[in-house]
Amino acid sequence: MFVDKINVGRRQWLRAGVGSLVLCLGRAELAWGAELLKVRVWPALDYTRVTLESDAPLTTHHALLTDPDRLMIDIDGLVLSPTLRELIGKVQADDPYIAQVRIGQNRPHVVRLVFDLKEQVAPQLFSLAPVDRYQHRLVFDLYPLTAPDPLMKLLRDSAAKSRAMEALPPLELPLPLALPDTSAATNEGGDDPIADLTRQIDQQAQSASAARAARPMHNKKPVLQRLLTVAIDPGHGGEDPGAIGRAGSREKDVVLSIARRLQTKIDALPNMRAMLTRDADYFVPLHVRVQKARRVNADLFLSIHADAFVMPHARGASVFALSAHGASSAAARWMANKENASDQVGGVSIATKDKATTRLLLDLSTTAQIRDSLKLGGALLNAMGQVNRLHKRFVEQASFAVLKAPDIPSVLIETAFISNPEEEAKLNNESYQDQVAEAIVKGVREYFSKNPPLARQPLL
Repeated sequence: MFVDKINVGRRQWLRAGVGSLVLCLGRAELAWGAELLKVRVWPALDYTRVTLESDAPLTTHHALLTDPDRLMIDIDGLVLSPTLRELIGKVQADDPYIAQVRIGQNRPHVVRLVFDLKEQVAPQLFSLAPVDRYQHRLVFDLYPLTAPDPLMKLLRDSAAKSRAMEALPPLELPLPLALPDTSAATNEGGDDPIADLTRQIDQQAQSASAARAARPMHNKKPVLQRLLTVAIDPGHGGEDPGAIGRAGSREKDVVLSIARRLQTKIDALPNMRAMLTRDADYFVPLHVRVQKARRVNADLFLSIHADAFVMPHARGASVFALSAHGASSAAARWMANKENASDQVGGVSIATKDKATTRLLLDLSTTAQIRDSLKLGGALLNAMGQVNRLHKRFVEQASFAVLKAPDIPSVLIETAFISNPEEEAKLNNESYQDQVAEAIVKGVREYFSKNPPLARQPLL
């Protein structure tokens, strides 16, 4: 640890008797700059985040040093305080990237932090303006030089199951549909080109179905049998707690518990495997959640939530899909806006945010994705209605950023309203969590039974 350094001139000044006057002055009169309010550390395999929350903005200068690897950060307008010293104890021994942190008063009004690293990192340092329950935040995200690959982890975890599937006789799956030619699609005569493309897809689907029904069984050609991959997305995490119930329950904790149960149940099935977009308490930006699902070539994307509403009597389970033409209700629009604000609360560096995911690309694949997502949502509602009452008996739609993977049927599942005291108690009940996970599995299986996925190349 650093030996606290006290400026010689300041020490002489205190000896002259001015120190007693300093103790009598308030924060504004001292003008020492910002006051540190809280420090937090969020370790995860993806990256480790360190957050300093203060009542005023902080400015920094940093440098990466080697032999040994360390990150040095000088913070202007700050003095050493007990709150800042708490950072030392918050670094855990099993943190993937930080070995320890050393703190010292480098010079008047400048505090130096030195993070001793376990490996080389690519740090991202940025500031966040006050939002929600937070004041000014200074964020250090320590990313590994080589990011963990969710696909490789999935392949390792499901290797034995993949080999077992390959040993089974292959099943016939629906033939892939030829995509309509979109080059000539225009809006001449007032027609909607998206609606036209949708009709073409539906017509091809009907034709293909009729052809398969008429074809003799002995002429059917088997196709590659593979594991079905389900991406499970526990909402919020880390700096973003999500909704908070009256009893203090945090949405991020409840949905992670349900998601883990859901993963276990899906992995227990012989023909499916699951991937979690986060498996611990840390924040994942919305566009990264989508990227992870696409990286593992997911067949479905399920975002798990337990949100709140302005009225505490709101209750029941809901399922949402993406909308290309506005929200299906004012409540759905409100819900989407609230969920899309997760990046602001959780904290995302503007320099790294993928702006392409903030807009909806109205292409053929997105239209087909929405159609399939509505089918998936309907199957989930049928199953979840047997566990809890439904808030709405139909799939609602809005522009949820996390559902914008154009090639993966994606839904957002509200398991219950954590803002409702009765449902908050349910959400914390292990038996109810298990029932919800079981219902989701039932809905997924029902969807696949009626909508077999198209044949794909194996992941490797």
